[in-house]
Amino acid sequence: MPAKAKWAQIADGIRAQIQSGELAPGDKLPSTSELCRQHSVSAIVVRQAINALKIEGLVEGVGGVGVFVAER
Repeated sequence: MPAKAKWAQIADGIRAQIQSGELAPGDKLPSTSELCRQHSVSAIVVRQAINALKIEGLVEGVGGVGVFVAER
């Protein structure tokens, strides 16, 4: 069985933090550059993970400010 894509692994980790309450509605996610450093990946990979979470409605981006956990 092939390994899960890195962006999906990152999205899974953030999703788990949201579901556990570690990241609460309104909390700001780490910056793209910080997530790149934490996971040793490119910005493209991080953006894929964030976009997947946006599609699920778990996070929302605020232009020029950052990405935040969506209100439920």
